[in-house]
Amino acid sequence: MTWSPSTPLAELAAASTAAVRILEQRGLDYCCAGARPLEDAAREKGLDAAALLDEIERAQTSAPACRDWRTAPLDELADFIVQTHHEYLKLNLPALSARLAKVLEVHGAKDPARLEAMSEVFGAMRAELEEHMHKEEVILFPFIERYGRAASQGLPLPPVPFGTIANPIRVMEREHESAGGALARLRELTAGYTLPEWACETARALWRGLEELEQDLHVHIHLENNILFPRAIALERGD
Repeated sequence: MTWSPSTPLAELAAASTAAVRILEQRGLDYCCAGARPLEDAAREKGLDAAALLDEIERAQTSAPACRDWRTAPLDELADFIVQTHHEYLKLNLPALSARLAKVLEVHGAKDPARLEAMSEVFGAMRAELEEHMHKEEVILFPFIERYGRAASQGLPLPPVPFGTIANPIRVMEREHESAGGALARLRELTAGYTLPEWACETARALWRGLEELEQDLHVHIHLENNILFPRAIALERGD
């Protein structure tokens, strides 16, 4: 596989789970800002793009083979996102809300401004994500799955009830940007998930859970923005 410093972050991430892990470790946004060339994003972080490519290629060589979602059936990819990433959110968003409420109740007086801001940002993000998942599971994904099955069977594509499939996709992408902004704000509020001196076990679990949520959501948004959605739009266009 040929990569260069001008390769977009999303292309690297789509081709390699090893790249996802390394980009995540370096704080390079391959989901919402996936169109940026590696060299631009690396320069902004004070990193060397060529060295990163070498690291990714070495990791890719030793990594076990995994599903290539760029070529897998669209219905399989949509189902994977729901069963893996939507289920993760459905399980962890309520748990994190409960931890955050407990930490705010017990330790709120120690760091009121930060904890109240975290509660506000997380609460808004949770509400938006839960509505977002419902729209995908009830409206958009079933249609994408029908599209994919029709294409794989050589049948005419079903009529689009919303003008073009790009219309609901644009809405989902805007909501992804909102979630990405909330994640960035939570990372800022927690100083990169650095534990405060007063952290109890619940606070430790909260900080750790928020960081894991960030990592999962980055992969989740990447799979939709950079693979599922572009493939569905290309299918409609006949590309």
